[in-house]
Amino acid sequence: MIKLLIIMLSFSFAFASSGGGSPEVIPDLTFTWVGFAALVIFVIGYYFVAMEEKYHIDKAKPALFIGTFMFILIAVYYMLNDLSMDLVHTQAQHLILEIAEIFFFLFVAMTYIETLIHMNVFEKLKYNLISKGYSYRKLFWLTGFLAFFLSPIADNLTTALILSTVLITIERSKTSFLVPGAINIVVAANAGGAWSPFGDITTLMAWTAGKGAFTDFMFLFPASIGGYLVTAFLLSKFVPETQPDFDVSTEKVPELMKGANRVIALGVITIASAVLSHQLLHLPAMWGMMFGLALLKIYQYRLKRKYNSHLNIFESMSKIENNTLLFFFGILAAVGALYFIGWLGLAAVVYDPSVLGPTWSNIGVGILSAIVDNVPVMSAVLKASPDMGLDQWMLVTLTAGVGGSLISFGSAAGVGVMGKLPGIYTFSAHMRYSWTIFIGYVVSIAIWYVQYEVLGFYIKH
Repeated sequence: MIKLLIIMLSFSFAFASSGGGSPEVIPDLTFTWVGFAALVIFVIGYYFVAMEEKYHIDKAKPALFIGTFMFILIAVYYMLNDLSMDLVHTQAQHLILEIAEIFFFLFVAMTYIETLIHMNVFEKLKYNLISKGYSYRKLFWLTGFLAFFLSPIADNLTTALILSTVLITIERSKTSFLVPGAINIVVAANAGGAWSPFGDITTLMAWTAGKGAFTDFMFLFPASIGGYLVTAFLLSKFVPETQPDFDVSTEKVPELMKGANRVIALGVITIASAVLSHQLLHLPAMWGMMFGLALLKIYQYRLKRKYNSHLNIFESMSKIENNTLLFFFGILAAVGALYFIGWLGLAAVVYDPSVLGPTWSNIGVGILSAIVDNVPVMSAVLKASPDMGLDQWMLVTLTAGVGGSLISFGSAAGVGVMGKLPGIYTFSAHMRYSWTIFIGYVVSIAIWYVQYEVLGFYIKH
């Protein structure tokens, strides 16, 4: 029982990927003073991350502090006990490489999104949606489907932020539309992100850790969309069928900047470059992304020469949510420290058939994702790296992504939308409809089971 409690506690920690270091030569520090100190520091730091709204402290601050401080403590312990400092140096180097892959991938993706925002692409999208005279219920479905299919390309957080802005543009006070609509966007963004290697930070980590090829994630599409559609159908029953007030004649039609369509095309080429770099050339996915950034910079030069365009990519970079990038750096570094100490090795025990086994453990990961946030939970699984087949790695990818929707702060998308709709989309408002999400979660798992375990419909490596 004590072992199980330790395992569940360790699942609340995050990731740094499945590589890095040789366990047989790294001393186990779990029950030393530095082991317990690191555990306490992580729990306290993560408390302040979770309570960001209460204390009005940016989540990047505690995450960055614990990530850096924990490794400093480990280095001090090694120095005081005359252990090999080369182990610390090597582990830190591996960790930096692993974080850099995620960091630069997100950096380029965010730069493209900010550039498209600057070029009025999303303003045009908003206008096209609200000028058609659609009812609230139709707008509910449209924003949901947009979130589901945009998320695999733009990532779930960016998608949720964009479409929650669309929601608040359509209607600013009618909670009967805004609350179900916000939940719909969060669920759709998370479900859509689950079947793409770069739709969510959790799938990106699983992909870069080599737990599945690019095409393997595509086989999660039936489970992702099936669960989403069930939840959306149930939620839609609470949305009014009336139309929002909107006078087309008084609204100015947004104009796209010169070259906007080609920047969209460059974004597609950039994603393709990332996939090809990782799958065919065996380079990190971020290498293809950085190549895409180079293409964007070159195209900016052409726009400047031909149209005297005021597009400035460095200005787009300045608008990136750096706190999100620093949060990931800190949390991944903290998990790397916990792995180095030895805590995350305990997590693999729960996957033993004599305890829970992989299927029930992976279903539990989804539930825990809602409470702790799906990034650290998925990260702990990757770092513990239990012995599982492709079917089970795809299940945990699905449950970590979809399960994060069960509670409003269980995913980056949910936290982002809470910030966009303060006082409207709240924890309690979300929980009133959480039963619809749980039903969709169960449906997603059922579809996975039939597809993978009964029919065997996936690529077996």
